[in-house]
Amino acid sequence: MDQFVVKPLFGGAEVHWYTPTNATLWMALGVLGVALMLVVGTRGRATIPGRAQSVAELAYGFVYKMVEDIAGKDAVKYFPYIMTLFMFIVFSNMLGLIPMAFTPTSHIAVTGVLALAVFFGVTILGFVLHGTKFLGLFWVTSAPLAIRPVLAIIELISYFVRPVSHSIRLAGNMMAGHAVVKVFAAFAAIAVVSPVSILAITAIYGLELLVAFIQAYVFTILTCVYLKDALHPNH
Repeated sequence: MDQFVVKPLFGGAEVHWYTPTNATLWMALGVLGVALMLVVGTRGRATIPGRAQSVAELAYGFVYKMVEDIAGKDAVKYFPYIMTLFMFIVFSNMLGLIPMAFTPTSHIAVTGVLALAVFFGVTILGFVLHGTKFLGLFWVTSAPLAIRPVLAIIELISYFVRPVSHSIRLAGNMMAGHAVVKVFAAFAAIAVVSPVSILAITAIYGLELLVAFIQAYVFTILTCVYLKDALHPNH
């Protein structure tokens, strides 16, 4: 599990809140990658787009449609934040697949902050837009009156569990994939099983590329679902 250890970049062993670390470096590279693709890659705004502009436009349209389809047209005003989340997670996941790289999204400290930002953001938005009517999210009016209090407690618990499941899903999947690759890499040094190990690493690496995108997609979809609940809290 040494590949997941957060280490200072400039010597020393202690990590403080202000210490530049490998996690800081790779998050900064992720932000830089997003900026290069979405800002530098599209600044020409060519009629016939190049590769960078084509990918940027594809990502833009993909996330925009996701927000509109899931949360509704009134959620489009929050598209920039959701787009930022998606692109940051995608780049962090993909950069983490580079040999000797560090994957920030394999740490619950990173995914937890992202999930809590979404949780507090949509909760505050719900109360700002609807006031106490936002609590209607927990009151299932379509259910028989006798069981509504029980369902309200269940809904309330599930609501506060959201940031936990939202963050653990992403961090757990990224950590598990990298750990499996490392296990097979250890067997690659044994001559007898080396060919099998190399084939396994190749297959898992391909799967990890898919997982890196899917986990960003799932995180974004759940963000859109939570945003929809804030905009339209009634069952």
